[in-house]
Amino acid sequence: MSIKSLTSVEFDNFANHHILSNFYQTSKYALLMGERGYDFEYIGYVNNEDDIIAGTLILIKKIKGKIHYGYAPNGFLIDYTDERLLNEFTIELKDYFSQKNIAFIKLNPFIAIGQINNKTKETNYNENLKIRDILANAKYLKLKNNLYFESSLPRFNGLIDLSTITPNQYTKNTRNKINKAIKRGLVFEKGKEKQLETFLKMMPKEYNKDDYFYRDLYTIFNKDNSIDLFLVKIDYEDYLINARIEYDREIEKNTIYNEMLIREATEENINIKMNSDRIILSYKNDILEGTKGLKDNKEIYIAGAIIIKHNSVVTIYSSWYDKKYLKFNANYFIHHKLIEYYKDDYKFLDLNGMTGDFTHRNPYYGLNRFKFGFNPNVYEFIGEYDLIINHNDYVYLQENNLLAKEFNKKEN
Repeated sequence: MSIKSLTSVEFDNFANHHILSNFYQTSKYALLMGERGYDFEYIGYVNNEDDIIAGTLILIKKIKGKIHYGYAPNGFLIDYTDERLLNEFTIELKDYFSQKNIAFIKLNPFIAIGQINNKTKETNYNENLKIRDILANAKYLKLKNNLYFESSLPRFNGLIDLSTITPNQYTKNTRNKINKAIKRGLVFEKGKEKQLETFLKMMPKEYNKDDYFYRDLYTIFNKDNSIDLFLVKIDYEDYLINARIEYDREIEKNTIYNEMLIREATEENINIKMNSDRIILSYKNDILEGTKGLKDNKEIYIAGAIIIKHNSVVTIYSSWYDKKYLKFNANYFIHHKLIEYYKDDYKFLDLNGMTGDFTHRNPYYGLNRFKFGFNPNVYEFIGEYDLIINHNDYVYLQENNLLAKEFNKKEN
């Protein structure tokens, strides 16, 4: 068997039918990263009959002088459990790229080694754990396991099984926030290409890579309809109607609580009455806000999401919500609506990253809690590896801190 350079068509035909198929290993992603300064090659490992046995997209970037590195996003498309195949492929790959001034190839294989128990947060490891030894034996350098988002792609991820999920499986807190969002008049709409500029304009800057990146992303993935854009806005008429209904209901309850308090001024009855008073004040404020929004004819977008579609999986590539409108729970609302939108046509919704620290000390604890609220299947993946091709160049990059500088950019 031997290494062969593939055309984009040859590669996609192979990659799209591989068991490890994912949108990072596609010609579309190669074109996207080509706009970000990467060169790329489609590599096939073929037998004597020219059948492709393994393959990978390799992104190539200069890091210093004539020294380059390669990156296989989400790893090679290969049977990692076949130790002989992996060893032979690795030898051929190193020989092929040693002639191209490549110091190393970085990869983060699309291999789940365990599933997190949503209640206990303990990991139940599976037979893929042995792949760590297979990679070590083939001289792949295992990088430090990240708990947060230090690596190119997350090591922990949540997938929602769209064929079985129902709102009843969400946590109570998540269901409550979705119901509140609906009552506050949120509207979920699929955006058209011209609304990408609305998405970019409203996106908080801390979420943004840069506008050019998202324009390129949309243009490239929209050629075969593998990207969707969604926006959430406030319908102030609906918001006002619901606020008045809820206000009237709470007024009726408050009258009953007041009578209870007159009959028996217990601490419990006092607390019930005071809580009802706070709810009434909240609905009063909602009525004022809804009235003003309706009068001003406002159209405010407060959340958005970009979705990549690949085979049976839809991935939330980017999402945001405006924190000025936190009480509207738009983030919960848009995720719920995405589940409803795709559940009949796709198998999984990829939540695109969680962290491996499940304690309250985690600075991303709120993000984890939010995603766990939708009852996903949460997996731990095998992590990042470097395949060293030129040892001297690799050591030079390490000693001069060039690797840390390059991969702290998180361009992918």
